[in-house]
Amino acid sequence: MRGAAYDPLKRLVDVLVAAVALVISAPVQAVVAVMVRLKLGSPVLFRQERPGKDERIFELVKFRTMRHPDPAAGVMSDEQRLTPFGAMLRSTSLDELPTLWNVIRGDMSLVGPRPLLVQYLDRYSPEQQRRHEVRPGVTGLAQVSGRNALSWKDKFDRDLEYVEHRSLGTDISILLRTVVQVVRRDGISGAESATMTEFLGPDEGRPIA
Repeated sequence: MRGAAYDPLKRLVDVLVAAVALVISAPVQAVVAVMVRLKLGSPVLFRQERPGKDERIFELVKFRTMRHPDPAAGVMSDEQRLTPFGAMLRSTSLDELPTLWNVIRGDMSLVGPRPLLVQYLDRYSPEQQRRHEVRPGVTGLAQVSGRNALSWKDKFDRDLEYVEHRSLGTDISILLRTVVQVVRRDGISGAESATMTEFLGPDEGRPIA
């Protein structure tokens, strides 16, 4: 079973696994929340609108990993705002734990193309827009194939590959590879920035200032 025929089973697995993961990770999330409050202040959670399946906009929720911009102190870029503590949360993917609520709510799936910024919607080619045929994922084929170290072209190629070949076996493989990726802490940063370069068009990018 793959493609659209797999989607009802995929949703059932998402809800069951995310619910169990939320319960198991609750103590860890409580500790992380306290640490974020102590080291980065309020708010503890990062909230941002992202496009999901069929380009429906939803609010993504994660633990905050960056300081607030401070022009007076010259703290503006991602590199300047990302603290060692925030970098640790990202490299271990602990910042992603609240995103399990997005899975429960139906905004996201455990596996799928990562939800990108709303302002990118009118920059996609017709092929790249196909990433919105499925729910975005907490992890995905692009993430286990290089994460932020991939070029935008390679990232979208992996997204389309997943959309066309999604199946239970593929999802299990990606989840297992995600565990390995987190342990190895590979591909957290882009080649020229602390996160990922800004997407400007079908095969372009530059560091976000």
